[in-house]
Amino acid sequence: MPANPKRNAALKAVREAQARFERDAEGVRKARRKAFADAQAAGLSLREIAQETGLHHSTVAEIARGADR
Repeated sequence: MPANPKRNAALKAVREAQARFERDAEGVRKARRKAFADAQAAGLSLREIAQETGLHHSTVAEIARGADR
């Protein structure tokens, strides 16, 4: 297949966007885990955190223990 600069640029953009997404997503997951841990330390139950976030309490538990990958 002949070189196509537009296609090559699009491929590079897709790779970079995916890498950026993965990097940013990890930071967001860490921040959410910290917020949940801080809330628990402040006395909130998993069910209270779940009610506030609209998540199921079992999902909150998974996030809090870092199993949200």
